[in-house]
Amino acid sequence: MTHRPLIAVPARFSATTSALRYAAEVNARALVEAVWRAGGEPVTLHPHAPGGTADPAEVAARLARFDGLLLPGGGDIAPHRYGAADAHEAVYDVDDEQDAFDLELARQALAHGTPILAVCRGLQVVNTVLGGTLHQDMGGPGRDHRHVRHPVSLAPGSALARVTGVDKAEASCYHHQHVDRLGEGLTVAARAADGTVEAVELAGGAPLLAVQWHPEDTAHEDPVQQRLFDALVRAARATV
Repeated sequence: MTHRPLIAVPARFSATTSALRYAAEVNARALVEAVWRAGGEPVTLHPHAPGGTADPAEVAARLARFDGLLLPGGGDIAPHRYGAADAHEAVYDVDDEQDAFDLELARQALAHGTPILAVCRGLQVVNTVLGGTLHQDMGGPGRDHRHVRHPVSLAPGSALARVTGVDKAEASCYHHQHVDRLGEGLTVAARAADGTVEAVELAGGAPLLAVQWHPEDTAHEDPVQQRLFDALVRAARATV
């Protein structure tokens, strides 16, 4: 059997997992199935950052076991993490340990050239690590991108356009925040019709694809979305 590259997928804390009887750490089944279809071995990674502080050496050592990293969606990042003085009332599901771990994990992956696919919150984590900021709320019902499928336009010549093979894609979105100021070195790889940044990447061919939408929602039926996971596993296999 062909070796399956190990893809780290940090878990999301959940207080409502009745089938397990206790609070749990979870990952979306659609997400890990998309990694598996691509030929990767998805491995759930326990977030560990006691008191909201992650140990860089520990995170680096844990990440070194893996060939790639998938940063999934989840709740909002605490606004103070990107320098905001106040939190908008719409900010939800902030978890200090989750934030600290995800941010350090992204920092280490970027520093060591670990291939990354960042989804929704994951894009926001990468943007924050690189010194960017977020719009904390898009304006409420009818203005946010929750439960929305809409076309996004990909930047010509971008890595995202090369990977997907298209200049427009149908994106399944669930977000009420989006990029404000781009992090250092990031370029916009896709936008929605309303101008919202829907994907970013690093200049110079760094192994990063970051999308604000949820490709796992439709990857089982849309080859364009599955190609994002295929690209992650392909890049991860090249590091083995």
